[in-house]
Amino acid sequence: MFLILFITGMNGPPRFAIPIQNEMHGCHANRGGLAPPMLPAPMPAPLVELQDLPKLLSKDARLMGLDLGDKTIGLALSDANRVIATPLETLKRTKFRADAERLLALARLHDVGALVFGLPLNMNGSEGPRAQSTRAFVRNLSPLTELAIAFWDERLSTAAVTRTLIAADASRKRRAALVDKMAAAYLLQGALDRLGYGSPA
Repeated sequence: MFLILFITGMNGPPRFAIPIQNEMHGCHANRGGLAPPMLPAPMPAPLVELQDLPKLLSKDARLMGLDLGDKTIGLALSDANRVIATPLETLKRTKFRADAERLLALARLHDVGALVFGLPLNMNGSEGPRAQSTRAFVRNLSPLTELAIAFWDERLSTAAVTRTLIAADASRKRRAALVDKMAAAYLLQGALDRLGYGSPA
């Protein structure tokens, strides 16, 4: 017999559930013959179009940009007014659960209201293996958070950042340390500009 253990956040609803084996083989948990009340399942993150994000955000909520690579995840953060994107850090990928917990912990720390994932489309606009891998990561992440998630076309973001770093005479080692989080900032800035934050009224 298995029970469901719900893991909750510090100030929020259950985040995810883990099945655990019931050790009380000789006992009947349901003595009255009635099924025990079920706790509500966590609401998965809404996946929305970028233009629909503003209506889901509180006044000072930040956006987090994510550039998902095979070995790293570049992170960037907007300011509270959602005008300027700044590189945050680069996470070295390990296992999905550990990666998800680290990036969601950073999102909580920085009062993030939504996540913007770069979607690496092909130059003709079609989706190849990298875009499909990003969508798969988001599908797995969605049940673990209630933060809204949107995609933004990140074509050429890494190439543009690399050219900038080369022009700045950054060493190869320095470029490797900076490129992922700067690419995340590049794509997040594009998303902020598309949403019109900071534009004259």
